Amino acid sequence: MNTSNILTGNRFVVLGRAGMDFSPEPAGTAIEQATTFSASLGGSSANICVAINRHGGQTSLVTCVSDDAIGRFALEQLDHYGVDRQHVRAVGGEYRNSLAVSESRLEGHQTVIYRNGAADFQMDIKDVEAVDYSRFSALITTGTVLAVEPSRGAAFRAFDLARAAGIPLIFDVDYRPYSWASAEEAADVYSRAGELCDIIIGNDVEFGFMAGRHDAGLDKARQLVQGGAAIVVYKMGEQGAVTLSADQEIRTGIYAADALKPTGAGDSFMGGFIAALAEGRELKDAVLRGSACASMVVSRVGCAPAMPTTAELDAFLATHPGPTHS
Repeated sequence: MNTSNILTGNRFVVLGRAGMDFSPEPAGTAIEQATTFSASLGGSSANICVAINRHGGQTSLVTCVSDDAIGRFALEQLDHYGVDRQHVRAVGGEYRNSLAVSESRLEGHQTVIYRNGAADFQMDIKDVEAVDYSRFSALITTGTVLAVEPSRGAAFRAFDLARAAGIPLIFDVDYRPYSWASAEEAADVYSRAGELCDIIIGNDVEFGFMAGRHDAGLDKARQLVQGGAAIVVYKMGEQGAVTLSADQEIRTGIYAADALKPTGAGDSFMGGFIAALAEGRELKDAVLRGSACASMVVSRVGCAPAMPTTAELDAFLATHPGPTHS
């Protein structure tokens, strides 16, 4: 698949969770010392939706939320950010929305995540079969949805339906060990998912995990391209990224930032990167725009509310000295 025309529009269907984030206030406050918290939309898939919308795209989220006040908070927040939620289903009983309590500080940073009885894992085959995939430019999923059933089976069914509709599959590896029964199961499922997808984004730890050995992560990324993936982005933290396609490997650096926190960078990168590809930008330019978005988000409080607009991104790029370690 040619990387220059892999995305022919800017409307995306996204699988995965929407939750609530708590941030201790003011910035720099430790959780155990906090008396005031701000609440915002959270969850990697919801964050990606917001990030894409901020760049002029349109997103539709497919997930489940709890049938309670926290689930309704997530729905209200999706409305606030213009994320279509016609395919978000409320589930009752003891299922609960995910909650992340995350500090806006780097030294000694703590993020505490509550995922017991997660409502989003109840997304099932009927949920994904209700989507008209032909209306979208691509399907985006995060790896979290693959951790358990029925969400896992629903995601693979969505892959089949999206492929039948002729749209590409975009996969953010997003490995969260606490969601999985075992590392071996996760590595097997992630590898199966990766072999089906057109664009795969992950960090060096995640690709090394998929390969079964940390130092084999880049080789794993190359194997995925050899197996048919159009684009694989291998992120290396402060060392930048290697972006692979069938005919090139591009090494890029990061944009220096006065970071407040480490969270939200991956979701923001995905939003900026995918939006740039949808605009028809060259692959290297798309990666750099995604990297700039990541730097902007870690310098701001929260995740969803920290996602930059296109105007903010362009202003950042116009005044920033450029990427380092490229």
